[in-house]
Amino acid sequence: MNLEDEFAQYRGDLVAYGYRMLGSVHDAEDAVQETYLRAWRGLAEFEQRSSVRTWLYRIATRVCLNALKHSSRRTVPSAIGAPGTDPDSLDARTPEATWLEPFPSLMLSVDPASLVGTRQSLRLALVAALQILPPRQRAVLILRDVVALRASEVADLFETTTAAVNSTLQRARAQIARLDPREEQFREPDEPRGRALLDRYARAFETADMVALKSLLTQDTRWEMPPVPTWFHGREDVLRLLTAKLRPGSGQRIMVETIANGQPAFAVYIRGRDAAFHAHQLQIPTLTEAGISTVLAFHRADLFPLFGLPIDRPARN
Repeated sequence: MNLEDEFAQYRGDLVAYGYRMLGSVHDAEDAVQETYLRAWRGLAEFEQRSSVRTWLYRIATRVCLNALKHSSRRTVPSAIGAPGTDPDSLDARTPEATWLEPFPSLMLSVDPASLVGTRQSLRLALVAALQILPPRQRAVLILRDVVALRASEVADLFETTTAAVNSTLQRARAQIARLDPREEQFREPDEPRGRALLDRYARAFETADMVALKSLLTQDTRWEMPPVPTWFHGREDVLRLLTAKLRPGSGQRIMVETIANGQPAFAVYIRGRDAAFHAHQLQIPTLTEAGISTVLAFHRADLFPLFGLPIDRPARN
């Protein structure tokens, strides 16, 4: 394998690494492009004392850490304020926040459906928690626990000792355990039940069937809608929101299944005055044995092409 092919085989993994570090697909792609530019420019200095993979991660880490010096922490609405209760007074103003983005799993070098570890390390709840860590801790945690570099390799990257890396890793793990306990308490349903739950949810949302939705949502479900900063907590408040905002009846919406952050997701299209369907939001539900515990509904049509989806769909006959 020549060097160009070897570089290419790591691109998807590096984009995923950049996403975990930066919380944005667009920023991750920019970081990987800069990583490859630096790699080619510094090729003469690469003495093969490490693998090409480790060398690329070394460069990517430096690029990401530099980017984090000049950017705001990406977050989700529930991390910056209390939940709302009135769906008729949604705060459409975007506060001084930079929102977390979903990750198109088709960008990965491997099939995420076959790798539990990959799915878990891309969960939105975990990626959101990672953004709260100091950048250096974030990098050490991802490089050790996800990328699986040896402690000595990470120490060499940061020009420090193995003991210092292990200490940083311990602090990062403890912080993540404090930040992300909710998702760890739930067990995902098995495949047949999970599949049935998704199908029922898609039908209920397409037809605005509130009775069916009530049976699918957990009592403490959470509904977030970046970039809208208002979010809702609890089944009754979420149903009040959906009742107020969803046009009733069938034929108003189309739910197209996709994969985001290694988990099932839905692209939601709504019917316009021209009778065609237009990109509206990308929903990522969290499935548990008790039902759907969280829905992150990203109100950004510009995300659809990243998932290989069109902005517009023709009217149904």
